[in-house]
Order: sequence, then C-alpha cells, then structure tokens
Amino acid sequence: MEELVESARSITGAPIFHIADKAVSISTLVGVLLIVIATIITSRVLRGAVKRAMMRRGGREGTVGTINGLIHYAVLITGFGVALETLGIDLTALFAAGAIFAIGLGFAMQSIAQNFVAGVILLTERAIKPGDVLEVEGKIVKVLDMGIRASIAQTPDGDDLIIPNAILIQTTVKNYTLRDSAYRIRVSVGVVYASDMQAVKAILLEVVERVSAKWGIKDKQPQILMTAFGDNAVTWDAAIWIDDPWRLRPAQSELHEAIWWAFNEKRVVIAFPQVDVHLDAPVVESLKRLVPKEAA
Repeated sequence: MEELVESARSITGAPIFHIADKAVSISTLVGVLLIVIATIITSRVLRGAVKRAMMRRGGREGTVGTINGLIHYAVLITGFGVALETLGIDLTALFAAGAIFAIGLGFAMQSIAQNFVAGVILLTERAIKPGDVLEVEGKIVKVLDMGIRASIAQTPDGDDLIIPNAILIQTTVKNYTLRDSAYRIRVSVGVVYASDMQAVKAILLEVVERVSAKWGIKDKQPQILMTAFGDNAVTWDAAIWIDDPWRLRPAQSELHEAIWWAFNEKRVVIAFPQVDVHLDAPVVESLKRLVPKEAA
C-alpha cells in the first residue's frame, strides 16, 4: 500500500514542464484547477447572498446587477491571481506592465474612467437612488436606473436622458427626494396699486387653502406673502406644499387657474406693464403744426 502511495506521489509530483525556475507537476495543475473552481463557486455564493440581501431591502435590479458584477470581477481577479502564483508566474512584472498600461489607458479614456469611478461612488454613498427627483443642469428629471457609467433619467415631458455619472458627482445637484418628498410650489401675482390689499390677501388665502386640501401636506401650512412694490404692481406670493415634486407642473397649473378665476370673480385687476408718455408744451405745439387743419 505504501508503495502505491509513494508511486502515486512520484507520478503526480513529477515535473511536466517549467515556468521560469518553478517546476509544474500534475499536483500543481490539480491545485490550480481547484483554486479556479473554488473562485467561481465563491463568486456565485457571494453574488447570491448580496442579491437576496439587497432585494429584501428594496434594491433595484440595475443596482443589484452592477454591485454583483463588481463582486464577481473582484473575486475572479483575486482567485486567478492566486492560481497564477501557484503556477509560478511572477505577478510583479504583470502588475508593473499593467500599471503602465493603466496610465496610458487613463489618459486615453479619462472620461470613461471618471464616469466609472463616479458610478462606484454613487452606488456606495446612495445619495442618489432610482426614483429620486433631481434638478440637473437646470432640468427637473426622475432617475429611472443607475449604471456603472451613466444614469437613465426622464423629464416631465417624457424625454429619456442618459446622464454621465461624472456630472452627478462634479456639479451641484438638487435632490428633491433625498430626505423626504415634500416640495413647495410658489406662484407670484401682481395686482394694481388701487386694489384693496386686505381683500387680495383674503382671496389668496382662500385659494391656497382650497388647492392645498387637494395637493398639500397636512403638517405644512400654505403661505401668503407680499413680496415687492414694483413699477406697475404690488407683488404677492402664494405658496403650497405638495408631497411629490414630480407633480409640480399640474399642481402649479391648478394654483394659477384658481388664482385667476378667484380674482376674476372678485374683480381684482392683475397688473400689467403700462407706460404714460408726457410731452412738453413746445413739442405739442410742433405736432399741432404738422397736423393739417382739416384733420384737426
């Protein structure tokens, strides 16, 4: 029996070929194969565990897939690195060559690298999530999906935007749903100076209370403010809170309409720019001379 074991050891331990100064035997190849298999199994188990954990917490398919992809590549790189070291391949030279290649690739693909890193940061910090309503570069958008390079968003008009992740990291972004979904709508309206301002305020209060009952949030009260004495009008602001910033446009439209009809019913005049022209007496006399007597 011992002879068979020694014979098997001599066979499996016999060098088949050499890599650099290291001899590679059957046992070495078997060990490498086992490492590769263990790497693949470990990656599959980790990805399954992460997916189940994230789905229980309400994670989206796109986010889960991205994180699983990062885990898969990280495990594969680690496992294959161990396997290559087992074979006797010196990874130091490979890492040096890889570093040089990475520098060149970084200069050539700087934008892609920036967006990739930005995507990792966004997925890690979770300051922006699918479903959030943002203001990006002056546009109101809703985030539909977040990838490792770019995020997909939609405008209120239904346009789909592909936003590079670097923009979401490097510029100031308003997230209207970061902590809560409360959003205040403000409508400005100007009335003529001859208006009864107490009556104007009462009308606006009645309007915002009625509209707020449909669109508003119970614990946030509407507000009426006199904001400016303009050239042609006294300006008032009417503000209400809504529970979903994505419904900004229809709610704002309803508030505008309600103010218009209320002012129309109470005969409150909404101001508009007017210009009074006063002519000096010599100018008036000159104009009179230019007009034919028959026309005068």
